[in-house]
Amino acid sequence: MILAVTLMVRDEADVVPAWLDYHVAQGFDVFVITDNGSVDGTAELLAAFAERDDVTVDLRHDPVHRKQQGTVVTGMARDAATVHHADWVVNADADEFLIPVDRSRTVRQVFEQLDPVIGAFTVPVVNLTGRMAKSGGGIERLHWRDERSLDELRAAGLIAPPTTNAIHVGTPDVTVVQGNHQVSVANGAPVPEDLRLEVLHLPWRSWKQYEHRVEVSGRAYDANPDLSPSPRHHGMRDYRRLHEGVLQPTFALRFVTDQEAEAGPFTRDDGVAEVLRRAASPAVDAGTDPLVSVAELARLRTLGRALTGRDLRIEELEDEVRAGEATANTLRSAVQFERERAEAAIRETADRDAELARMRARRVVRLADRAGTVVRRIRSR
Repeated sequence: MILAVTLMVRDEADVVPAWLDYHVAQGFDVFVITDNGSVDGTAELLAAFAERDDVTVDLRHDPVHRKQQGTVVTGMARDAATVHHADWVVNADADEFLIPVDRSRTVRQVFEQLDPVIGAFTVPVVNLTGRMAKSGGGIERLHWRDERSLDELRAAGLIAPPTTNAIHVGTPDVTVVQGNHQVSVANGAPVPEDLRLEVLHLPWRSWKQYEHRVEVSGRAYDANPDLSPSPRHHGMRDYRRLHEGVLQPTFALRFVTDQEAEAGPFTRDDGVAEVLRRAASPAVDAGTDPLVSVAELARLRTLGRALTGRDLRIEELEDEVRAGEATANTLRSAVQFERERAEAAIRETADRDAELARMRARRVVRLADRAGTVVRRIRSR
């Protein structure tokens, strides 16, 4: 069995070494990777990885920044099947770590037992959080599964839990939707309970990483006229906050101290770090990330809650305005309908009156004709 993973990556040097070591340790054979014009050392890290002879590395370069992930990943996924003969293909981001729910297995052991008739299936994505840091990859630091409710996430400035990712058998005509959340391959059977997989997600590793990510992502959306995300799209909203100078306080709401996590809706999960430690990966950071102090975190979160509350209230008012406009439009349509119906009734009445007048005129003519006939008869006698 050949197990392949695709990756489109830009400026993720803080986490790429861990991601590469992790997926090698989990038993992937083929890595089809596209560097999207990285300038932070990611390209050099990938070039060094491509020199390995224990895995197949298909390294590509696409410097265009126009949010073309769907097209690029689709091409890589198809080549994984046609060029590298992959039986299964995982399409991932550099902050996503696929892991079995049964931690006694490796990812490879799971796929070796999966029936290809399954075709494609989705796996849940779980955000990991922890202490906020100024920089660093956070592999050891971010070890809490974020299990906050939808209301709690909204209060923290987040829209919803992350969307599931799609995994599929190798096929030359697959299409991967932007974000790797859907593929064109149909699901043919359920995944057995003991072979379930999930993704541990590290989207918020440090302020330095996230600030840069929001900036480049926002610019890429601006550069692609074919994509028009809603102003409430999480990326566009954070891009707006960045340029307002208020992103860091709202960003701070996503983090928790260990003490807070133990008392809240979080569950500790060291799955990624444990795999890397067993693989003796130097990418495990061992807690060396420069942390934001507890006092500074508290200050930022106080401001962040105020800003998030403001934004939620603005959205509520926008919804009320839209609802009012919809009601007004409905009323205007109703008024116009009644006006047109009244005008039609007036026209119908006028037409009826005109027809009656014509009938009366014709009757008068007929009566006159009859009277004339009578007079002529009388005279003729």
